[in-house]
Amino acid sequence: MSGFPWLLVDQNTDDGELVIAACSDIDGLFVDPPQPPVERYTLLGCEPAGRLLDACDGFGPAWLGNVGLDAIHPPHSGHPAHCWHCAEELLDITVLGSRPSVVAPGLLDVTLEGRLRIEELARFARGADKAPDADGYRLVGVTGHGDQDLGACRDVDGVFRARPAPAPRGATLLGCRPEPPLQRALDALARGGARRRRWVQGSIFSVDRDGTAVGMVGAALGAEVAEVRPSRLGDGLVDVTVEPTYGDAIGGPRPAGARTVWQRWRAGRPDVLGEWAEYDADLRHEWAGVALAHHEHRPDRPSGATYHLAGRHVTDVEGFFCAIGEAVNGPGGYFGWNLGALHDCANGGWGAAPAFRLVWHDSAVAREHLVPGYDRRWWTPAVTMDDLLGYLADSGVEVELR
Repeated sequence: MSGFPWLLVDQNTDDGELVIAACSDIDGLFVDPPQPPVERYTLLGCEPAGRLLDACDGFGPAWLGNVGLDAIHPPHSGHPAHCWHCAEELLDITVLGSRPSVVAPGLLDVTLEGRLRIEELARFARGADKAPDADGYRLVGVTGHGDQDLGACRDVDGVFRARPAPAPRGATLLGCRPEPPLQRALDALARGGARRRRWVQGSIFSVDRDGTAVGMVGAALGAEVAEVRPSRLGDGLVDVTVEPTYGDAIGGPRPAGARTVWQRWRAGRPDVLGEWAEYDADLRHEWAGVALAHHEHRPDRPSGATYHLAGRHVTDVEGFFCAIGEAVNGPGGYFGWNLGALHDCANGGWGAAPAFRLVWHDSAVAREHLVPGYDRRWWTPAVTMDDLLGYLADSGVEVELR
């Protein structure tokens, strides 16, 4: 596939991986994801507790963070105590005010402003935009350091309602050389064949200049061929537009700026530490993901080994993951790109046997920047330096701060 930087690959065939198409580019792969809109909600018949009670003091708006709504089910409803499809999470919530309840004398109606994390699988399980069968909701403060009791309410307004569905995003395979699976879909389009015969589905691979194909973690295309036309990118090549039946044509799209990270790695693995330092948090996260895609499994260094983390550019948690990857596995190395992955890596199999020592140089930089707060990139409480040190300690890593 020399000369084509992108491949669409079916990884679920009986004969192993099968190339569907080789492409010069994929329009729709690098796009900034939409953010959940700011909305207003009302907790009806609310008996607030904890920080929510403090926020209902009548002195104006008060920021609360994330709030979980856990359904309280009627007796003998058949629902388990923890019902995964009977809960919602409100994000980045501000309490705007409260007033005596119109539905429950002696209680409050509390007005909130924030966003809703829509869990599509949960909505599918109980019906789109349908409230669960509940006698009310427990209110849970999601802090990242254990949940907090915020009280309960009889009902909520503004959460379970119809919302305009986002327009599905299609994609275009640009400068494309179809392989047999895609060619069959193109032939079906030409003769007006059934939609299912025009369906193509596969994982997206980046091709390095040395010819190595590297799978993009979590990136896949699944859609129907809708149009084909000659491409301006080369004789005999075509541009193929695909449209999703539902959702988006490409799952796991990357931020618009992430193209530059993949282009950098396509030239070859980094040979100096800290090339990721020039990027913002989004692209540092992408850098760690590209490092994961390129990771070569080798025997771990023995237990008790010492690794040196260069901390001068660790101004966010994404920078920490880039830096610890390089501390253990050299320039461009990977050793986790979130807390769960960090724990898995520290258990062995990713370059370092468990119970190793980490010398964290210039740790004052992280101490200054990785502080309590709220991360609006992920809509979660911020990961602090103390969180990282706790995770490392729990994983048996001895850390020396310098």
